[in-house]
Amino acid sequence: MAKQTGSTTPSVRGSRTGRPVMALLDLLGRRWALRILWELRGQSLTSRALRTACDEASPTVLQARLSELREAGFVELGEAGGYRLTALGRDLCETFMPLHRFAERWRSKSGA
Repeated sequence: MAKQTGSTTPSVRGSRTGRPVMALLDLLGRRWALRILWELRGQSLTSRALRTACDEASPTVLQARLSELREAGFVELGEAGGYRLTALGRDLCETFMPLHRFAERWRSKSGA
């Protein structure tokens, strides 16, 4: 299925269909995207604090990811100037908690 001109189907790396799950995995698979969400799960952070929390990620890449995550509706800029998760972003992080708990169990058993 070729992408049609004027189509509302988003362009997704590795997918010609642009299905929602493929679009989400594409976004979350981008460098620093999951880390940003993880660091914002409990608190709002300024750009500087977020960069520090993300092991000094490149400011350019960090801002690009923040823009993408804001456009996707997962992150917003708060009144105090810090970034925070939206309700949708919090829902996404909650979705990942069973995977996080599994990874912790796996690591303790495998010694990874």
